[in-house]
Amino acid sequence: MSPLSAARAALRVYAAGAAVVLAQLLRRCRGGFAEPVLAPQPDRVAIVTGGTDGIGYSTAKHLARLGMHVIIAGNNACKAHKVVRQIQEETLNDKVEFLYCDLASLQSIWQFVQKFKKKKIPLHVLVNNAGVMMVPQRKTRDGFEEHFGLNYLGHFLLTNLLLDTMKESGSPGCSARVLTVSSATHYIGELNMDDLQGSRCYSPHGAYAQSKLALVLFTYHLQNLLAAQGSPVTANVVDPGVVNTDLYKHVFWGTRLIKKLFGWWFFKTPDEGAWTSVYAAVTPDLEGIGGRYLYNEKETKSLTITYDLDLQRELWARSCQMTGITDMTQDTFSG
Repeated sequence: MSPLSAARAALRVYAAGAAVVLAQLLRRCRGGFAEPVLAPQPDRVAIVTGGTDGIGYSTAKHLARLGMHVIIAGNNACKAHKVVRQIQEETLNDKVEFLYCDLASLQSIWQFVQKFKKKKIPLHVLVNNAGVMMVPQRKTRDGFEEHFGLNYLGHFLLTNLLLDTMKESGSPGCSARVLTVSSATHYIGELNMDDLQGSRCYSPHGAYAQSKLALVLFTYHLQNLLAAQGSPVTANVVDPGVVNTDLYKHVFWGTRLIKKLFGWWFFKTPDEGAWTSVYAAVTPDLEGIGGRYLYNEKETKSLTITYDLDLQRELWARSCQMTGITDMTQDTFSG
């Protein structure tokens, strides 16, 4: 990516964010965001990545309030234990726990999955929520650019390693569900298959948007695989909107100033940002339905290129190579 392209990516990201903020402001003026009314979910198990902060914390809290057994996957053990106690006390649900998982490390993901499977419990909901946003150029422990490696590849591997458990946990009429959190920045994202790591000219804005675009493509291909296999598992992607969290440390200073002064009005609260994830996790309206892009609890169209089956397959195959797992695409669709 050339310097000019990097500048263009930044402008497009902030323009996309401004458009979402304006829409949110108009909606707040017209009555705001209503919390979805959802039925209790006893005896169901959920994993929420990044559940110690922001949208992830609110998602874990709301799922626990519905009676689910919630496992928070994160890399800050000290903070996580405090968060677990807070959620347990607030929801009166003691089935909330923490398991260490560093999504920037493939080895850590494998270890997390091994620890989870030793519990011999089902898995009905996986919320791929954790992420970094517009960080300076740096790499994961496996040498991947951090946005692509953590936001995308980490969740790609985690999901694939947990699919067997989810298939065993789901049943006809009561599917297990994979929910992956993307954002409106995917609409301006560009997937550079020749330089997924942004090594030629790094743009934090372009890298972030690319990771969110990759998550949408991943979700659609995953749903196609699951449907072809007749699996009782669905995969959907959710867009939380622009939410007032701590993810804005590396954005333009003007954006941080606006957030500080007007975030309470322009931005969604973490609870409001989590409602689409919670809705997608449990609503009967989505039973057996996957391959959807959900915003404000409603289906909407994602970027046109995300429906490109060839691009979906190409990214999936490359991701399998990067994470060292087997690509079942050809066997699934030829069988």
